Amino acid sequence: MKDFLNYKLVLGVVLGAVAGYLYYHFIGCAQGTCMITSKPLNSTLYGALMGGLLVGSFKKEKQQ
Repeated sequence: MKDFLNYKLVLGVVLGAVAGYLYYHFIGCAQGTCMITSKPLNSTLYGALMGGLLVGSFKKEKQQ
């Protein structure tokens, strides 16, 4: 568990959340019909998820 929650992953989630909110704020969806970008919570959570997945995909595996 300690290896999973490292500072890089947390940083990726936080930066993704900020990016998701900024996307909602500056681009967003004017009509309200977009599932992700119509609400700030959805956009922020989606950005956090994508940031975590992006950083987690570059994790090195330990050599035996």
